[in-house]
Amino acid sequence: MKIGKILIAALALSVFGMVFGGLTCGWLFNWVYKLEPTNIWRPMDGPPGLGFIVAGFVLNIILTVVYALLQKGIPGKNKLAKGAIFGLCVWAVGMLPGMASTYAFMTVAAGVVIYWTLMGLVELPIKGLIIAAIYGE
Repeated sequence: MKIGKILIAALALSVFGMVFGGLTCGWLFNWVYKLEPTNIWRPMDGPPGLGFIVAGFVLNIILTVVYALLQKGIPGKNKLAKGAIFGLCVWAVGMLPGMASTYAFMTVAAGVVIYWTLMGLVELPIKGLIIAAIYGE
């Protein structure tokens, strides 16, 4: 396993995640968080703190390690196709069940759950592409 490439990919994913999240959740689609009920959200006086950034980096390391472990078994004609398919698989087995549970068991607006699900459908294949481009084959 290429530890240096894993760390570089995790860093790139973290930067991408901050920019993507800032543009989507923090700006373009922030109206979603005004859908009732709004009392479930913590007040945000600014961007997320250091703990959120460190946790995201650790999760991105794990995501990259999973790609490194599975890459030979992921279908695709080249590394970028494999990365996109990996991202779609993560969305299908990770995000979809999580969003179904969120909708079923939490007091979150259906619009937020739909938004998060669609955002993941865009974001996770891009993350897969980033991992594949950096980690390689």
